[in-house]
Amino acid sequence: MRIPVRRTAVLALVAALTAGCSKVPGVYVYEKDGQAAVAKAGGGADPRSYVAENWSARIVPTVHDKAVDIATVAEAIANDPAAAGKRYGHQSGTGSPYAYLVKGSGTVTAIDTSVPTGPMTVIVGDTKVTIATGPVIAGTAIRDAVGFIAFGDFTNQIDYAGVANQINAKVKTDVIAKVDVRAAKGKKVAFYGAFSSLSPGTMVVVPTELSLS
Repeated sequence: MRIPVRRTAVLALVAALTAGCSKVPGVYVYEKDGQAAVAKAGGGADPRSYVAENWSARIVPTVHDKAVDIATVAEAIANDPAAAGKRYGHQSGTGSPYAYLVKGSGTVTAIDTSVPTGPMTVIVGDTKVTIATGPVIAGTAIRDAVGFIAFGDFTNQIDYAGVANQINAKVKTDVIAKVDVRAAKGKKVAFYGAFSSLSPGTMVVVPTELSLS
């Protein structure tokens, strides 16, 4: 049977368009040149495996080594948010909020267990800091701040978002669960972690290291 020229052209166009799309059932995601190769080079690991392999080996050490005193970051943001972001922060993509790696120590003045994120208020010098203690740990601060976890390393947006979720799960089991948060008020706390500048003047740190004394 001879296929009309017009129909042949349409079929060829469809084949060309779908060749550059992911194989997610019902969803087509445009891949930039080389993106598939990068994802393959990254091992195509699922989020759980990726975080399990990189949490202790890369993520926690990166936060520890690159964290800046939170009072310094807070002052810089207050003076010039854009300049502070460029100097101390990292963006996961154009237009994304800056995420910062920070460290500090201070006194715990309050902890609100009635809120799902369990905000712990810490006074670091003249700076008021909030540390998320769960049980709900949300956001992408650590993923975005470390600087080496990129969207192009994963097959799709779902897996990229999954990495942030798995990191937050690690925070709950490997960091917060090892501290008696309910008995923290009045004690000294030392921390390393990250926060995203989603709301001006607000710093909610997701910790990668946390100790009370």
